[in-house]
Amino acid sequence: MDIAIRSGYVVPVDGAPIDGGTVLVVDGRIAAVGPDAEVTVPDGVRTVDAAGRWVLPGFVEAHGHIGVHEEGEGWAGNDTNEMTDPNGARMRALDAINPADVGFGDALAGGVTSAVIKPGSGNPIGGQTVAVKCWGRTVDDMVIRQPASVKSALGENPKRVYGDKKTLPSTRQGTAAVIRDAFTAAQDYRARKAHAEEEGKPFERDLTSETLLAVLDGSLPWCQHSHRADDIATAMRLADEFGYRLVINHATEGHLLADDIARRGIPVITGPLFTTRSKVELKERTLANPGILDRAGVKVAITTDHPVVPINFLVHQVTLCVKEGLDRDRALATITTNPAQILGLDDRVGALRPGLDGDVVIWSGDPLDVMSRALTVFVEGREVYRYDTGAGRGEVLDAFYRESR
Repeated sequence: MDIAIRSGYVVPVDGAPIDGGTVLVVDGRIAAVGPDAEVTVPDGVRTVDAAGRWVLPGFVEAHGHIGVHEEGEGWAGNDTNEMTDPNGARMRALDAINPADVGFGDALAGGVTSAVIKPGSGNPIGGQTVAVKCWGRTVDDMVIRQPASVKSALGENPKRVYGDKKTLPSTRQGTAAVIRDAFTAAQDYRARKAHAEEEGKPFERDLTSETLLAVLDGSLPWCQHSHRADDIATAMRLADEFGYRLVINHATEGHLLADDIARRGIPVITGPLFTTRSKVELKERTLANPGILDRAGVKVAITTDHPVVPINFLVHQVTLCVKEGLDRDRALATITTNPAQILGLDDRVGALRPGLDGDVVIWSGDPLDVMSRALTVFVEGREVYRYDTGAGRGEVLDAFYRESR
């Protein structure tokens, strides 16, 4: 899709804002970004006047369950956790996503155009995550990267799930043991496979071990659910043992270990932040956490963990974090460039830069102002959401969605 968004206050995020700028999208990719006078718009390209509006890249939700934990569907729409196997590395969130989940429409209404969808935290190893666009008729058409990472969990959740069953793991030490055993088994599998290849013998493939080998080889990051400081320390200890790329998810008590996390160069996806302290490991929850981590030198992304917090409130969480000390000039990076870089999506999304996907959002004003709203959303240059200010309602431009947002 070809489109030129002209005369707006363009915020590329990874560059200086341009007052009176143009974003040109050709064949679904950003072709040019610059002042109106410096961007030539080819004949026949649709032009959108964004004068008086802010123009930003679509936001990136770094950790959520949209489409696998459908809203308003009860048990029938909840495919978040396969809580029958502590090691679910072979399982894929991709296979459980329903693109008709109303949460995708909410995402677009909040300016979120990409989301990394993850299995839940009921298992020590939950499975493969997938990065998708928040618009499409089939999930296969929406995929940005599959898999994007592997989800793992420490702390209360797996301990509760399997403890209630009186089976391994029922303690924190048991959870760590399951993860350690799984990686050790994958290393042994690799050795057996290499030997079989050398001997020219057939070898029975194991999709669980194959997935874990991708983590050990560094091609997939390890997204480690961990809230409490002791669980964060365990996450780092396990990563040291096996040498994989660790991404700490949630990090509710990350501010207590901010210097250690920064020293190791470990990125953090933190949130959700609009929640009560509903369990023991959340008692130190604070909106100051992202700012403390950022000032320590940690690369930080902020998440809603949708549907824990509605995905359209992603930017509002950032606003309140700024209020509690997050640097204003770096705040938007926590939901654009940072999550894209952390999860290896920065060749596609996260900024307004030539060569990236044409995922562009026109805002009524500064998105960190809670009174601003997303007016028009483009995914790969295609208009997929429009807010009618006269009618006071938004519409997702797709047959799946007919409700007002």
